[in-house]
Amino acid sequence: MTLSLERERFVETMREQAEIGATEGGGLHRLALSDEDKEIRDWFRAQLDALGLEVRIDEFGNMFGRREGTDPDADPVLVGSHLDSQPYGGIYDGALGMIAPLELLRTLEEEGLETRHPIEIVNWTNEEGSRFQPAMQGSGVWIDELDLETEYAKTDEDGNSVREELERIGYLGDEPAEPGEYEAYFELHVEQGPYLELEGADVGVVTGVVGFYWGATTFFGEADHSGPTPMHYRSDALVAAADVITGVRRIPGSLGDRTVGTVGYVDVEPNSINIVPDEVTITWGFRDPSDEIVDEAKARALAEVEAAAEREGVDYESEKRMRSESVDFADRCIEAVQTSADDLGYDSMQLYSGAGHDAAHMSKVMDTSMVFAVSEDGKSHTEEEFTSWDDCYAAANTLANAVVRVAELEE
Repeated sequence: MTLSLERERFVETMREQAEIGATEGGGLHRLALSDEDKEIRDWFRAQLDALGLEVRIDEFGNMFGRREGTDPDADPVLVGSHLDSQPYGGIYDGALGMIAPLELLRTLEEEGLETRHPIEIVNWTNEEGSRFQPAMQGSGVWIDELDLETEYAKTDEDGNSVREELERIGYLGDEPAEPGEYEAYFELHVEQGPYLELEGADVGVVTGVVGFYWGATTFFGEADHSGPTPMHYRSDALVAAADVITGVRRIPGSLGDRTVGTVGYVDVEPNSINIVPDEVTITWGFRDPSDEIVDEAKARALAEVEAAAEREGVDYESEKRMRSESVDFADRCIEAVQTSADDLGYDSMQLYSGAGHDAAHMSKVMDTSMVFAVSEDGKSHTEEEFTSWDDCYAAANTLANAVVRVAELEE
């Protein structure tokens, strides 16, 4: 039996969720544990309550809704994503992966269909890592990759802690943030890259997640007047940083077709037109399916830092912000996604995810795979992010059928 979700309601629900935290530019500004996050969480809980699901909130605010199966001894199939957004991000990133499984549960309920395994839907806390770092925080705590008390103490730019904000919005639950026994995990997401569109594919069958390294470097020079100070007297922290920025841009081209490198943050002190900068911090990172290539890129970047500091006569400090190993998903879950796409008549493409997702954490504790929806022009983390409703619906149907294939739909 092949499931088809109710398309009109699915699209309307996507539009409805996008009104919470909506921006004038047609995107979303729904940061983790903000007032907008509370509003979308309350809305989502109301949808779960309407289905009569058992709802629970764990001690890190992760939200779960459970639909029982026919076999009391069968482990549940977990499916979900996140409802928080990037600052002025798109309406699909994360949210599509929550509305699709919600519509699956509605469809099962309305059609009176049962599965042998229970199905649980989950909204992970702070996947984006924009207001509080790191990204994928809720799922990381849940699998014990991140320490609960350490993450509670993380603060935003205004000094508000994660724990304080969980309490403030009413989502500091009492359930332990830890996994029980699960059969599998599935997640739907927009690709956030151009490959599906370039290949003319309808959906993506995700086979793994690239490894990545995030680092930060601070250069310490000497502040001076930008007029009288001769060029050869200067120790310009920004010049050293600029050399590294250029290096990070060039390094991937000599390593691999899928290697990417980015400097995404620059902080300049004192940031005045009349003063030679004396302190500059940059963040930089690399991603590739090969962990060896990621490590090589990191080593080359650190060599660029050392050389730039020596040329400009400045000091520096570098630190690791995050390292995530590449992940290969479980064959049986990949097969469930691939077979579902085939049965539905969708042209599919197998590919690695170039972005981190909660599924990367889940794969460490249970069999996992993902479905990708086409991203127009590969754009994401911007209000211009766009996926057509046809592409959203194709990916949602693929996810639904993959989940019930593993949850064992009773016919």
